Amino acid sequence: MTAVLALEQLLNGLQLGVMLFLMAAGLTLIFGVMGLINLAHGSLYMVGAFACAAVATWTGSFWLGLVASLIAAAAAGAIVEVLVIRRLYDRDHLDQVLATFALILIFSEGTRWLFGSFPLYLNIPAALSGAVPLPGGGQYPAYRLAIIVAGAVVAAGLTLLINRTRIGIQIRAGENDREMIGALGIDIRLLYTLVFALGAALAGFAGALVGAIQSVQVGMGEPVLILAFVVIVIGGIGSIKGAMAGALLVGVVDTMGRFLLPQILAVMLSPSASAAVGGSIASMLIYIMMALILAFRPRGLFAAQG
Repeated sequence: MTAVLALEQLLNGLQLGVMLFLMAAGLTLIFGVMGLINLAHGSLYMVGAFACAAVATWTGSFWLGLVASLIAAAAAGAIVEVLVIRRLYDRDHLDQVLATFALILIFSEGTRWLFGSFPLYLNIPAALSGAVPLPGGGQYPAYRLAIIVAGAVVAAGLTLLINRTRIGIQIRAGENDREMIGALGIDIRLLYTLVFALGAALAGFAGALVGAIQSVQVGMGEPVLILAFVVIVIGGIGSIKGAMAGALLVGVVDTMGRFLLPQILAVMLSPSASAAVGGSIASMLIYIMMALILAFRPRGLFAAQG
């Protein structure tokens, strides 16, 4: 039975990792291409979740809600980039932090004004409401497994977009020499808007997917944003491959740490003490891991070459 539980927790870690990848991929693209610290990225995650919940409630279709989350988050990202963000590219990081923190407050209060302070709930679509059998006799929710598959598909598509398309070439060039691609006649403002909208859409997609597992509420993006920053620091700023590697590492280490540490400490401590101490140590594991990785790879595991 312990092996089955361990497998379930491993899959939970992969599911958390995939969700973090969807957040971190957009964040690392925005920082890598634009050099912008965007604290409001978690608010776009929230926008996607609320858009999905609202449209799914109005139409009765989770799938239409999922499409709405992509459209709403991308549109919100594009509007924010045009109205606010593009004025911050030449400012220092402190100005960027202050401005994007202000955006968090605006998004939070605007969402509370539109939807109220009470959480919304999304129903898992009927096609994914069952469970998938696991080796050893266990079962795992089909919806969580679908999130893992969806994340893998998005990662593959994003890799192809960045490495095999014209817009991907422009994005990679923008990471290395923004002035040069502007001199070559590429509309750098349009490129920045597209990158920001793409990153926002990925965040909104993550919010919609997770909204069916957790409640959809104001401020839901901020805790995830902290983990997303840890992911891109571990993986390497500007690297999609690094975002995936870092996200899976963080997801699996965090989940398995919370599962295994209390059991290991139970050999020496009482059940209540082992649960308390194990949970405390587990919450620090990803930061300890980040410190160790940066000690040997200061630019992260797969830092984009500049």
